[in-house]
Parts: sequence; C-alpha cells; structure tokens
Amino acid sequence: MRLSKVAGYSLMLMTLAAPAVHADDPCLGDEEKKAALAQSAALAKAEQAGQPAALFVAYMRVAANECIDSYDKNAAGKAKANLPKLGRELAKAAEGKGALYSNEPIRGDGLTSAFRYFETIGDHQEANRVLIKAIQTKPDDLRLFETAWNIDNGRYGPVDGTTGSRQPYNSQPAFRQELAKVASANADRLMKAEEKDAQGLTGNIGDLGKSSMQSIEKLRSAALWMKYLPGGDRPAKDRAEQRGDTIMKRPDPTFTQGQAMTYYEFSGSPKAKDMAAQIKKKSEVSQRAMEKSGESMKGMFSQKSEAEQKQFDKKKADLEKELGF
Repeated sequence: MRLSKVAGYSLMLMTLAAPAVHADDPCLGDEEKKAALAQSAALAKAEQAGQPAALFVAYMRVAANECIDSYDKNAAGKAKANLPKLGRELAKAAEGKGALYSNEPIRGDGLTSAFRYFETIGDHQEANRVLIKAIQTKPDDLRLFETAWNIDNGRYGPVDGTTGSRQPYNSQPAFRQELAKVASANADRLMKAEEKDAQGLTGNIGDLGKSSMQSIEKLRSAALWMKYLPGGDRPAKDRAEQRGDTIMKRPDPTFTQGQAMTYYEFSGSPKAKDMAAQIKKKSEVSQRAMEKSGESMKGMFSQKSEAEQKQFDKKKADLEKELGF
C-alpha cells in the first residue's frame, strides 16, 4: 500500500516536472520559432537565386541562430558545412579585386572585403595576411596600422571539443614583426625629413617660424609610430630637446624663445622641463615690465593732455576777455 502511494506520488512529480523542462528551453517560444523558420526560408531563397554573397549572408545568419536546429536540421547542417568554403572563395575573389580591408560588416551585394570574409569564418591567419597586404598599399595610414596592431582584441580560437570553451587568439609573432617593420620605416622617413626642416632653425627669423612648425610636426608624427617599437618615442623627444637648444643659441632669443619652448614641452625631459619653465618665467617678467611701461606712458600722456587742456582754456579765456565777451 505504502509502495503504491510512493509510486503514485513519483508519477505525479514526474508529470509536473516534465513541462518545466520544456519551459526552460529558449527555442520553444513563438518568436524564436518564427525567426528560425524565416531564416530557413531565406536560406532556401538564397540558394535558388544563386548569388554567392547573398548566400553567404544567409548561411551566416543560420549558423548564428541557436534555435534553427530545432526546426530545420538540414539548414543548420548546410550552413555549418558550406560557410567556410564559400567564405574562402568570396575572400579570394575580393582580394583579386583589391578589396583587401574594410571595417564594414558582411554585405550581401558582394562589396565585402577579403579580410572580413576570412575573419567571419575564423581564419585569422589569412585575415592577417590580407591585412598586412592592405597596409603595404597604404604604409603611412596610421589608423589602419593601429587597427592591425590591436586586431587580436576580441578574437577567439576554435571551440574546444572537450571543454566547450574558447581561448583568446594570439597572432603569430611574424605578424607583429611585419607591423614593426612598417612602423620603423615610417619613423625613419619622418626623422630624415625633419633634418631638412631643421636647417632653417639657424636661418633668418622669417625662416625660423616655418621651419620650426614643420620640424615639430614631423617629430610628433614620428613619435606616434615609434610607440610601437621597442625603444619607444624617446629618439623623437631627444631630438626635440636638441632643436630647442639650437634655437636658444641664436642671437635673438627674445623673439625666438617661444619656438624653443614648443620643442622643450614636447621633449618632456627633466632638462627640457626646466628650460621651458625658465622661458615661461622670463616671458612673464617681460610681460609685466611691458604692462608697467605701458601704464607709465599712459600716465605721462594723460598728464600732458591735462596740462595742454588747461593752457588751451587759459588762452581761450584771455582771448574772450580781450574781445569783450
């Protein structure tokens, strides 16, 4: 009797518990079912149309839908099997057209870059290859270079079949070495060009303004590239200190020390900071002296004007008296 009651209770608990298991399945909702079936239909339509780029987008959306396997196992299987192969074919075609890199997402009109196709199918090594190729066509594009330098941020390797986890992806050392070559070449080019600009620092004061502006601009640009090199941007900043010293040796420091201060502020070395502080202090003293001199001259003119006005008034009064007014 007791055993039958226990069995009865167990059956009731199993019955009550069974719906809860289905209720926890996120793919059984009406919206999820509707979306899965819509993507399945879109895939069938793309297959019939025969447009590779649009078909890739359809495969990509099916592969990203975690619920489609519950409603169309065939669509899920085709997406998983065909996405990498089609992605490589489209990437090769884009590379052949010169569409190497773009930060835009995958498009269905065939205007997607080779990098984006490779990246989407998880072939990071090939994505890196075309990215380097893109940089070599625009070697002075710092923004593109910075994108490549930080490309591993947010990247992951394949799913581990045992644990189901994914480890962060790290590009091969050769990739960073190629980027370092680009950074070094740009830094060297800018530093050599700066040497020509610096020749005007010892010329007439008219040449100094233009030369110093072009020189400091190139040093700043070189420093941006040097940040990606082992030695950092110190070479550019050390040269800036030297340029400041060159200007301070001129015979007209009163009029040119402002350019020297620009170099010293960029350099940031202890000596440069001290020199910049001295120049600033002298400038402030000179400014106060000029203001004081201006006030003194203003007072002199004011006093002279008052005296001249009194003299004029006296002459006017004498004339009026003489004429009988």
